[in-house]
Amino acid sequence: MLIALKDILLQIMLSGLFTFQIPLLFSKHLKPHGKDDRLQYRNLVVITCAISILLCFGLSATYKGMIPINLSILPLFVGILYGSRTAGLLLSLLNIGCHELIYGFSISGMVLHTGLPVYPLLFLFSSRFKRSNVMEKIGCLWTGLIPALIVIVASPILEDGISNTSYNSETILMTLLYVFLSIFNGALLIYFIELMYNRLFINLPEEFDPLLQQLIDMVPLGMAVVDRKGNIAMLNEQLVINYKQTYPHVNGDNIIGRAFYGMFEGTTQQDYLKRRIVQALQGFRSSGEVVRNGMNIYSTGVFPLFNEGTQQIEGAVAIIHDITELERLKSEFINIERLSLVGQMAASITHEIRNPMAVVRGFLQLMKEKSPDTLDHYYRIVMEELDRANGIISDFLSLAQNRIAEKEECHLHDIIHELSPLLWADANLRGQSIDLRLGSYIPSLHLNSKEMKQLILNLCRNGMEAMDDKGVLTIETRLAGETVEMRVKDTGPGIPKDKLDRLFEPFFTTKSKGTGLGLALCMSIVQRHHSTISVQSEEGVGTIFTVSFPIVETDKEPLLKP
Repeated sequence: MLIALKDILLQIMLSGLFTFQIPLLFSKHLKPHGKDDRLQYRNLVVITCAISILLCFGLSATYKGMIPINLSILPLFVGILYGSRTAGLLLSLLNIGCHELIYGFSISGMVLHTGLPVYPLLFLFSSRFKRSNVMEKIGCLWTGLIPALIVIVASPILEDGISNTSYNSETILMTLLYVFLSIFNGALLIYFIELMYNRLFINLPEEFDPLLQQLIDMVPLGMAVVDRKGNIAMLNEQLVINYKQTYPHVNGDNIIGRAFYGMFEGTTQQDYLKRRIVQALQGFRSSGEVVRNGMNIYSTGVFPLFNEGTQQIEGAVAIIHDITELERLKSEFINIERLSLVGQMAASITHEIRNPMAVVRGFLQLMKEKSPDTLDHYYRIVMEELDRANGIISDFLSLAQNRIAEKEECHLHDIIHELSPLLWADANLRGQSIDLRLGSYIPSLHLNSKEMKQLILNLCRNGMEAMDDKGVLTIETRLAGETVEMRVKDTGPGIPKDKLDRLFEPFFTTKSKGTGLGLALCMSIVQRHHSTISVQSEEGVGTIFTVSFPIVETDKEPLLKP
């Protein structure tokens, strides 16, 4: 009896020890970051099950020539449940082949001693088994293991008949002990496999992985799930898109398995994010934190992930929202507020300043008439400066206009032709020339002619002031799809790239005597006409301002104007 008990314990050890110990030994080679690594873990379980089957057959025995003490059926069933159908079929053939090799070929022995009738039941449970919790998995194993053990221990009776089989109390006790320990060992084996699995991977049911991935890919926020080590286990497409803005050569596969804070490697925020991840894995939540990565600005939040069953922290989820565009809009709103403030200032100081200036200018004219001609030069300088101050106030007022511009159907070429004598006179004084390239078949538009004149004058005079003598100012119009484009091009020195983004800000200027209101006024006029203005500049070549006017449905009939 003692020898039989030793044989049973040996079979229990052989059937289970390697199945959960070998994955444990090889766990340091696993990188638990995704579905492929989970499959690698299951393949390890299947391989160790095959080794256990071979060892169980190699050290098998029988009790009193009746009860086969061979628990190869246990690693076989575990391998069928955890592995693929192909792996389960190969393990079944291995188990049957070992039995036939050791005990000789026998149809009844192959059917009864190997538990063959139960195999289809295990294959049927395999899919359900993979998405079950621990207790349900143990139940699936027992559903196949218990009837298989009953068939195996009852095989002497089924083969020889009960009259030819001698059972005593000791045999019955050892049989029950053998069955009970095998069932208990099966439950213990499943428990340790799952325990090891949960230590290596975030405890998410795998059948939800594709659905969960689709769900987080639909979210317009960058999301990443990290494991207990702070490495990325899952991320969505939006996060990859955000990351590619800074590192175009990477893809999702390059990011999986990396430390989350390593995504911001080389930035001042790396240590900060590392600290936030560590805090989240300790149960702390953080949200609304702003991180800058190059030219992009992100709002981040890091939250711990709890296992509802064990109440243990299994990882963390990091949410990243690209707020670069929002910050840009915020900056634009600030500019709008500044423009509004400028308008209020202009409205309040107009009468307070213009009236005294008009009185001063009138008295200067009277004084000029009664003064000697030698002082005319000084009077002219003073009156020009007064006119310049009055022009600045006029720009203030124009910039502050918030009302809808009154428009009428007119042709852009008519406005340009009307201004051309003034522009030519200004260009001749500077020793420059003007090149008009007005396109054919340009439709009429709904414009405010007064504001259009102001827009064209500002753009042209800016170009003239940027050029030296012999410079050429080109005014071009053309039809571009559903818009009419007006381009004002100069041959000046160009504008540095670091100043291009600020050209339309109020009070920003590249001139030594500029007010910084001219282009801001142009922008407000363009916006009131629901149009767009852009600038292209190359240092040493020149600058092009392009204004695009939309063509409304009633304006699509072309007028044959040169």
